[in-house]
Amino acid sequence: MSSARFDFIPLVLLAAIALGALALIGSPATWVTLTVAGLAMGLLIFIMSSGLTLVFGLMDVMNFAHGLFIAVGAYVAASLVRLFPAQAGSESFAANLVALAPALLAAMAAAGLLGLFFERVIIRPVYGQHLKQILITTGGMIVAEQLIHVIWGPDLITLERPGSLRGAILFGDVALEKYRLAAVLLGLAVFVGLAVVLNRTKIGLLIRAGVENGEMVEAMGYRIRRLFIAVFVAGSALAGLGGALWGMYQEAVTVAIGAQMIVLIFIVIIIGGLGSVTGCFVGALAVGLLANYVSYLSPKVALGSNILLMVIVLLWRPRGLYPAGGR
Repeated sequence: MSSARFDFIPLVLLAAIALGALALIGSPATWVTLTVAGLAMGLLIFIMSSGLTLVFGLMDVMNFAHGLFIAVGAYVAASLVRLFPAQAGSESFAANLVALAPALLAAMAAAGLLGLFFERVIIRPVYGQHLKQILITTGGMIVAEQLIHVIWGPDLITLERPGSLRGAILFGDVALEKYRLAAVLLGLAVFVGLAVVLNRTKIGLLIRAGVENGEMVEAMGYRIRRLFIAVFVAGSALAGLGGALWGMYQEAVTVAIGAQMIVLIFIVIIIGGLGSVTGCFVGALAVGLLANYVSYLSPKVALGSNILLMVIVLLWRPRGLYPAGGR
């Protein structure tokens, strides 16, 4: 999408949330700290939800087991990090990478393979049947969560942040956590990577065309089914990566980590527009910022505020902020 045709109006929503929070919070230092925390949270949610919005947009699949991929990624990463305690706890980022790189790659691989299994065995027989998709993916998630209990046990597992990313950087009265700054950079890198793939490559062109008109892509002679599978696996792998990063964000992993995030993830993809990565990105930032601001001002209504945000956006733009063409 060229900049001349890009719709900047939804970005006003982000500015309105941030400026409204500044007026209510009053302290600029506190506002900056909360804003960075909100951006970090939003970008981690984006990593977890970007694959799901593509899967729905391209494959028309309501996958309620997406939270399972998040949980598996978090557990696999926690298991791998434990194998390198010295490197993970070191204050050298280079040493941290010795523990982090295998953990994150293994999390993506495990979630991707699990996604492939779900697509081939569980979801494939119910394409085009949304009610059955919801029921069967929910059932599959429940069974898989019990298997997680068998493999890793029912107790909480700690997943500490790398030694070099603990603590905060101080700028006067502003305290910015190192891990959250790293999460912002990594989230932006994932968004840029997806934008390049979707807008600058032939595969990306086929994905976007498939979201808008799958029958046209088939008529041109492309095997869109293979594209479906690749997108599903890639989306599952991103969920696994997001789960590993979110586990470090919370410094703890439980079997419910994915189920706890799935509500926010669906809010994000509905706000952004089903099938739209750009919409998912903007929606995730809006949800992350609002959740952090409201949690500071009135913690009891944090989740409700995001549901209210979704209602307001849908009243304004019923198809989301950046709906994919044809939906």
